[in-house]
Amino acid sequence: MSTLTIGKSVTDFEITATNDNLIKLSDLRGKKVILYFYPKDNTPGCTTEGQNFRDQIAEFTAHNTIIFGISRDTLRTHENFKTKHQFPFELLSDTDETLCNLFDVIKMKNMYGKQVRGIERSTFLIDENGILVNEWRKVRVKEHVNTVLTHLKERD
Repeated sequence: MSTLTIGKSVTDFEITATNDNLIKLSDLRGKKVILYFYPKDNTPGCTTEGQNFRDQIAEFTAHNTIIFGISRDTLRTHENFKTKHQFPFELLSDTDETLCNLFDVIKMKNMYGKQVRGIERSTFLIDENGILVNEWRKVRVKEHVNTVLTHLKERD
């Protein structure tokens, strides 16, 4: 599977999500889709990022946009994380790294002085026709959700 390019169609995919949902990109046509990749459930930065998307959900919905959080955690862990923080969107479990590889978010990172493979915090915006229209890589959590929302408003 190759990585994606802005302005090109995103390869259709099917992945398991919380609430026993099977998410298929082609079923979401007609809506904008935000895929935000994060390293791990229940860690400080990932929790804050999810809460920030949660707190702005009405704005995203007003712009015909669905949000999905993605990590390599299991569905069980995702369910607990989603419930604990009352996320109004589904979390996608990419344990086999299919989407992580498609979107090229697995990188070598330094953790406590050691090199480890992990998800580089990244967000992707797919338009109503399945075209990748923007990406944010090496995301800093603090203002990220507002940046994405501002971009959405400018597109409308």
